[in-house]
Amino acid sequence: MSEAKWYIVHTYSGYENKVANDIRTIAENRNLQSLIEDVMVPMGPATDDDGKPILDREGNQKEEKMFPCYVYVKMVMTDETWYICRNTRGVTGFVGPGSKPIPLTNEEVENLGVAKKASAPSVRVGDIVKIVSGLSNLIGFEGTVQEVNEEEGKVTISLMMLGRATNTTLELSAVEKVSE
Repeated sequence: MSEAKWYIVHTYSGYENKVANDIRTIAENRNLQSLIEDVMVPMGPATDDDGKPILDREGNQKEEKMFPCYVYVKMVMTDETWYICRNTRGVTGFVGPGSKPIPLTNEEVENLGVAKKASAPSVRVGDIVKIVSGLSNLIGFEGTVQEVNEEEGKVTISLMMLGRATNTTLELSAVEKVSE
């Protein structure tokens, strides 16, 4: 079991996706994926003022940021991870008193829908899945499951991007099996 906890980073309006991508990139470049485990901008169904779904041209419901100006980071808090998040361009600070970040409680994580409780994996190798959360630029893509890691709650899928197959690893909760 990892020591990582969810923290909330406050950003300038409109910088949420850039901040999330920059933190991910820095963690990968510095080989800190074991300390910065996940970064996300929670998305939810877009609705108009009357609560009706907003659809795109194809009739699919659009998504919008559930918590504008906030990025959720699951990490082990160290001086280095604090520095990376705090000094990423577009970040104004952590949620917490002063400069002291306060991790979300398990109850808050559950209530906010940031991380879903682990359950038996709903996908197997070879299944076709659709990305439903996580990296906003990948939501809606479909791919083939290459590997399922139940212990870490991760799935590796193969996507067709720019005319070639690309593997990406996501949280199990970020994909849904496409009905057959």
